[in-house]
Amino acid sequence: MKKVGMITIGQAPRMDIGPIIETYLDGRAELVQAGVLDGMAQKDIQDKLSPGPGEYVLTSRLLDGSSVIMSRESIQPILQEKIRDMESRGISTTLLLCTGVFPGLHTERTVLVEPDQMLPPVIAGITKGRRLGVLVPLAEQVESLREKYTPHGLNPTFAVASPFKLDAGTYRKAVAPLQDHVDILLLDCMGYTEEARQLVSDLTGLPVILSSALMAKILSEMI
Repeated sequence: MKKVGMITIGQAPRMDIGPIIETYLDGRAELVQAGVLDGMAQKDIQDKLSPGPGEYVLTSRLLDGSSVIMSRESIQPILQEKIRDMESRGISTTLLLCTGVFPGLHTERTVLVEPDQMLPPVIAGITKGRRLGVLVPLAEQVESLREKYTPHGLNPTFAVASPFKLDAGTYRKAVAPLQDHVDILLLDCMGYTEEARQLVSDLTGLPVILSSALMAKILSEMI
């Protein structure tokens, strides 16, 4: 059976997202997972990888279910090593389990599937003039994430709710300002689950696009 790599910027295995990806692989490929933060304690992550002033902010999930905040600048060298490791294992296609922007990642032979490069043009095609709302994990991410949509003619309205704390009251408060201002919603983090999509759909009555499911469908066409 073919093998497909998946690298989370948190810790692997991702028992919340792995099954979503595997559903669309449909037994045609084995999913091999790795994490940028594998083997690291939360205190070490906070001490060594926390964002400094002006750094690009990211968040992900640890094995114990907690979440951490880190900077792209601090984790990118580790991420690149994880990509090289996947390549050395003979894996020809690897999915980056993050919608953040990582300039300069490279491979020698492996096809690296980067959601930040695929989602904006696909979403532009899907929305076709409809007003787009985007849900993100952290308020600090809004301006940096906006930049990946503008080249595609998109000007989303953003809201903030953690993918790692699925609380109906919090989500209701987050999406309330979007009512009557957007026509379709994107959950812009690979950490959002099908349960999050259903909750947002119930709260808004709008079509809701789940980044992980959309990327899984694309990935399934590449193997």
